[in-house]
Amino acid sequence: MNNPVVLTILVENSVYNRGLMAEHGLAFHIQAGEISMLFDTGQSALLSLNAKTLGIDLSRLQAVALSHGHYDHTGGLCAISELAPGAPLYAHPAALTPRFARNSDGTTRAVGISESSLAVIQAHPSQMQLKNGMAEVLPGFYLTGEIPRLTGFEDVGGPFALDAAGTQFDAITDDQALFFDTRDGVVVLLGCAHAGVVNTLRYIRRLTHDRPIHAVLGGMHLLNADPERMLLTAQALQELGVQKLGPAHCTGPAATGRLWHEFSKACVSCAVGSRFLFPPIKPAQSFSPHHFDHS
Repeated sequence: MNNPVVLTILVENSVYNRGLMAEHGLAFHIQAGEISMLFDTGQSALLSLNAKTLGIDLSRLQAVALSHGHYDHTGGLCAISELAPGAPLYAHPAALTPRFARNSDGTTRAVGISESSLAVIQAHPSQMQLKNGMAEVLPGFYLTGEIPRLTGFEDVGGPFALDAAGTQFDAITDDQALFFDTRDGVVVLLGCAHAGVVNTLRYIRRLTHDRPIHAVLGGMHLLNADPERMLLTAQALQELGVQKLGPAHCTGPAATGRLWHEFSKACVSCAVGSRFLFPPIKPAQSFSPHHFDHS
């Protein structure tokens, strides 16, 4: 990868720039030379409006990748199918299944991919790239695939279920992150980190043969994290030496405040319109799929 990577947040829960709008959801746009792709799509067509305001041409998209199958990450697929009808879609097979969350009164609500987004996918089966394991979406940009759940203190972050009755626990096995290498180390984009942010980062270190992790941006689903989980998460981030930390979306206000306090020099704002520039990695250091440990 010889071009710098420009990362722009098109959808997030917050916005501070004039002319842009926010919604509960997340969508990243990635540009590197001729490469143009999305990681998640928010919950509506809002990403296309924000992209237009920011001067990003979504008709040039070469790929769309999904972190998991919840509505607030997949709802923009209808808009994308009209703007970039030929762009392949990368997702875990479980991302297309019905999903629910239990409410405090015992009822449930649907939180999976919408019928309209699912219809768009089913209408273009040849564009679907359903993979359980690691996948190279575009040259130099990788999805982790399923992430091993090895820590004892991380969980999926809420009462999620696979049925409307709320009786079948949903482990959200489709949760995955997107990562790419730069001169300063690996950049990791998180959708919601339902597999656990620490599990995710440690797995990526394994996949990349211990390349340093330079930046971690996105949702960390620490909204319901207890004090022990917050303490151990902060300790792990310190041990990993993360230089740029952007808690967003589902991280939660209390957890976000703590991370900003403990990592004041590393934390950056991740709102609609936020842009990040990452230097390219030298060609001699570039990864290829054969350099990754899939075991």
